Amino acid sequence: MQQNDDVLTGRGTMAKTILVVDDKASLRTMVKAYLTEQGFRVVTAGDGQEALFVARQEKPDLILLDIMMPKIDGYEFIRIFGKEQETPIILLTAKLEETDKVLGLEMGADDYITKPFGMRELLARIRAVLRRAEKPAAAPDVLRAADIVLDRDRRVVTVGGKEVNLTPTEFDLLATLMSEPGRVFSRASLLEAVQGIAFEGMERSINVHIRNLRTKIEPDPANPRYIETIFGVGYRFCGDN
Repeated sequence: MQQNDDVLTGRGTMAKTILVVDDKASLRTMVKAYLTEQGFRVVTAGDGQEALFVARQEKPDLILLDIMMPKIDGYEFIRIFGKEQETPIILLTAKLEETDKVLGLEMGADDYITKPFGMRELLARIRAVLRRAEKPAAAPDVLRAADIVLDRDRRVVTVGGKEVNLTPTEFDLLATLMSEPGRVFSRASLLEAVQGIAFEGMERSINVHIRNLRTKIEPDPANPRYIETIFGVGYRFCGDN
């Protein structure tokens, strides 16, 4: 794992850039110091407006984003910047309400971590999201089902001949499900497949990502043809539609 971790931090190659966005200077300083020690290049911003400027200039590989900030909050940042770049985002949130986390995921964030958090857990989350975003295919691999075509090598999905914009998490979820049509995947197994790690309480985030995925690939998301819910268990892909 050391070699993979070095690739995901930048040791021995060009360092990955992480943008840390939070209105608390003490947290920015602490996270920057730790991630710099781990081999990352770290830039920071104290509010959403500054974050937009820095993100556009620096083009980070991943963004750690606080939700509650002055000027432009985390949700508005995702709405604006998500139209410009497909940069992975991990939400930093002190809020306990499930709706806040779900809203962030629905808007395109890849993961969230609740304050206060441990630095080792934060590092694991960062590495997992970077791994999902940059996972290379061993060989050109195209999956087809009905009018859905998923190209693992190019990381492109088309539905009815039109390319759809998926987040790294959504792409890996669809690839996992399409790789074994008819198999029922538990939420825990899907989380492990797309993140490489699983944390207690994170399984529910799979529901949000599946809902987002359905809105992008299903003719009628309310009555899905492709991604079927198996109540009490998880999901399966129906490839014979």
